[in-house]
Amino acid sequence: MKFKHLLFLILAIVYADVNAQQKSKSTTKTYPTNIERPKLVVGLVIDQMRWDYLYRYYSRYSNGGFKRLINDGFSVENTFIPYTPTYTACGHTSIYTGSVPAINGIIGNNWYDPELGRDVYCAEDKSVKTVGSSSRAGEMSPKNMLVTTITDELRLATNFKSKVIGVSIKDRGSILPAGHSANAAYWLDGANFISSTYYMQSLPTWVTDYNSKKEANRYFAKNWNTLYPIETYTQSTTDNKPYEGKFRGEETPTFPHQLTGYIDKNFEMIKSTPYGNTITFDFSKLIIQNEKMGQTGNTDFLAISCSSTDYVGHQFGPNSIEAEDTYLRLDKDLEDFFNYLDKTIGKGNYLLFLSADHAVAHVPNFMKENKLPSGTVSNSTLRKGLDTLMNTKFNLSKSVITVTNNQVYFDHSLIEDKKVDFTLVKKAATEYLKKQNGIADAVDLEILNNSTIPEEIRKRITNGYNARRSGDVYFISKPNWFDGGATGTTHGSWYPYDSHIPLLFMGWKVKPGKTNQTHYMTDIAATLAAMLHIQMPSGSVGSPITEITHQ
Repeated sequence: MKFKHLLFLILAIVYADVNAQQKSKSTTKTYPTNIERPKLVVGLVIDQMRWDYLYRYYSRYSNGGFKRLINDGFSVENTFIPYTPTYTACGHTSIYTGSVPAINGIIGNNWYDPELGRDVYCAEDKSVKTVGSSSRAGEMSPKNMLVTTITDELRLATNFKSKVIGVSIKDRGSILPAGHSANAAYWLDGANFISSTYYMQSLPTWVTDYNSKKEANRYFAKNWNTLYPIETYTQSTTDNKPYEGKFRGEETPTFPHQLTGYIDKNFEMIKSTPYGNTITFDFSKLIIQNEKMGQTGNTDFLAISCSSTDYVGHQFGPNSIEAEDTYLRLDKDLEDFFNYLDKTIGKGNYLLFLSADHAVAHVPNFMKENKLPSGTVSNSTLRKGLDTLMNTKFNLSKSVITVTNNQVYFDHSLIEDKKVDFTLVKKAATEYLKKQNGIADAVDLEILNNSTIPEEIRKRITNGYNARRSGDVYFISKPNWFDGGATGTTHGSWYPYDSHIPLLFMGWKVKPGKTNQTHYMTDIAATLAAMLHIQMPSGSVGSPITEITHQ
């Protein structure tokens, strides 16, 4: 009897031990030996793309372009720019740094630098030389950007094994996204893609070969007519509007636009046609092919900016047939490029996002035509008025250095020499500006927190204010009022028509879906950092979009 009990006890212990081992094995997680990352990350910034373009032309898009992004990717529907002014250089920088102008230092395309005592271009660098042409268009680098980019952080995370290249027809659209440590950045100068000695001493042979073909001529020969019958462009105004800008030599701003006259004469005009985007994608494919992007065992990053949308939008406005046709053609370019990535890198092997650096306002005369509030306010007129006021009130002659980016810059040295209380100068300026047609309010930037403006606007002005580069007084234009002329339009304000941008992710580890939660441009870099398991950029203030990362 004792033997039976002992045997039962032994069997019970053995069973419990085996069961425990099996249970342990079944609950033990298996971790990958290496961090998983895509072969290639592609950043697509569509210059001046309003969020509503995704749906305004949806029924006309092909299945493989914007529709593929919307239906196969993840759309962050309520993405906004969290600062003002909303300009190209600021937008590209904030997307890739996850930061704001107050921190990254890129407060406009151009600005007056009080420390240097002169106007500054965002990407200027006189210490470098042009590579690829005899012009000065290559005297550019990212040195004015004060923080790192997500592309820099990828390079750091892989001990600089990852390859990063930027491309755009605009220098700032290529240089700022590519970051400080990029392998290369290319932009268009006439018919040629060029670079600077910041990146290289001579162009690669494949770039020189491409430039020798003068591809712009091939597209000029096509002229620019509508992709589809013009009567089908029902989402746009009629073709001949006096508030649309004309091409040089045209009597009216209407289709077809004759481009053959630019062959071998004015290559810059390619930027103001949809073909500028096509050339950008053509060149991007060559980058992937010749630089073996995403094909060497490392995660590479290609930063692409499509800028022709901006040129067309400025000239014709967002309600023109030209704008609609540009997006329908861009949709075809996207489909072709996505198919190329599928074939070269492989579906599911690349991570792609698409966003915009800013959106755009309606043309003021279009708004007036439809009984909607709008108008123009002249920076030069404001400057003259302020100068007259300061001379009359304080005996200060030419004390206003400039009015730019909705800011007034005063000559501090002059005011100090005249022993005038600067606080009183700024108070007089804000009171004057508030009375001007088209201006909603004005604030002394030094005491912004004491102003009575809405908190949402205050935050955006604060995010755009850099203590060493910004001006003294900021004025807020009324909705759809801006510094402009009789034709065309622009952007720069905090209002949704300028700051509501598209944001879509597609490809590696991205499941189809969308969110209507509010997110910001600065969240893009943080999201990429989370997905790639790398550090956020050094000035990042964004947060990962968890609706994507937690799927």
